[in-house]
This record gives sequence, C-alpha cells and structure tokens, in this order.
Amino acid sequence: MFTYLALGDSYTIGEQVPLHENFPHQTVELLRKEKLVVAEPIIVATTGWTTDELAHAIEERQIKNTFSFVTLLIGVNNQYRGRSVDNYKEEYTKLLEQAIAFANGHTSHVFVLSIPDWGVTPFADGRDRKQIAKEIDAYNTAKKKITEAHKCHYLDITASTRTNGVNSQYLAEDGLHPSGKEYRIWAELLAPVIARELNK
Repeated sequence: MFTYLALGDSYTIGEQVPLHENFPHQTVELLRKEKLVVAEPIIVATTGWTTDELAHAIEERQIKNTFSFVTLLIGVNNQYRGRSVDNYKEEYTKLLEQAIAFANGHTSHVFVLSIPDWGVTPFADGRDRKQIAKEIDAYNTAKKKITEAHKCHYLDITASTRTNGVNSQYLAEDGLHPSGKEYRIWAELLAPVIARELNK
C-alpha cells in the first residue's frame, strides 16, 4: 500500500470544505481509480501556518515514518505577513529537504504546489491586488527554482486560482479559500504525475 504525507497550511487541509473535498483526499481518490492502492493521506497542516510554523509542527510531531510520496504547499502566510523572499528561500529549502527525507530520499516522489493568488478573491477587496500578485510571483519564482534544483516536481496551480478566484463556485463561503471544485483541478494536475512516478 502506498502512503502519502501532505504538508502545508489552509490550502492543504481545505479550510471550510468537507475533508473529502480537500486536494489530498481528492488526489487519493483519483489515484485509486487508477488501481493504485493508496492509504488515507496523513495531513500536517493548519490554517495560517508560515514556513517556520510548519517546520516547528513537524518537529513537535516527531514523525519517524517515511512515505511513498509527499506534497508540499506553503508560503502564502509568509507573503500575507509581509516577510521577505530571502527569508522564505531559506526556510522553504529546509522544508523541502525535510519532505525529501520523508520520501525516503526519493526526490521524484516530492510534489510541490505553487502558492495560490488570494489577491483576486473577494476577500482582497480594497487591497492592492497588483502588489499581492507581484509578491506571490516573486515567492513562486524562488520556490520553483529551489524545487527544480532539488529535482522535485513543481506544479503551477496559481494560474488556475487567478482564473477561478473571481467565480464563487470555485470559492469557499469565506470568499478567500478554494472550494472543492478548485481543489479538484489541483488533484487532476497532481494525480497523473504521482501515478507516473509510483508506477515506475
């Protein structure tokens, strides 16, 4: 049986959506349809977490297991709190290396998702949307470079959130977080890439 560790923040737990609609659970559902036997995902994520808070939580939990594959989606709260990209690079690199260790050193079994752009959502009304987009782009550029240097997979979900973040069907009730419909798009991007690696 394949095992899955999902590391992140509100976008990983699926704030305000039923558990089975978050992207880790929908990804597992799609993998099972491909006849892959995958256990329920182990999720280490909480709304509001920054890179250092996720690192602290991982340390606290003292996770000793390794997993067949790992996803990592973190950084939006660093941007929201106005932290520097340089600080993010340093802390994100450590988290990515931790994720690789959880994947038993298999870099190709670590799947990183880009940071969604919350600046397009109704929640961001009255804020500088262009500035938010610019900062998220800077974070994602750094994230992609580090991810690819470590030979892990990088998936762009930011474009989808920019297209759908203005549509209430793709948003949770808070007008900020994605709905299960948006998470489905992420899962449909992720599942084939994960399946390809697991079938090797």
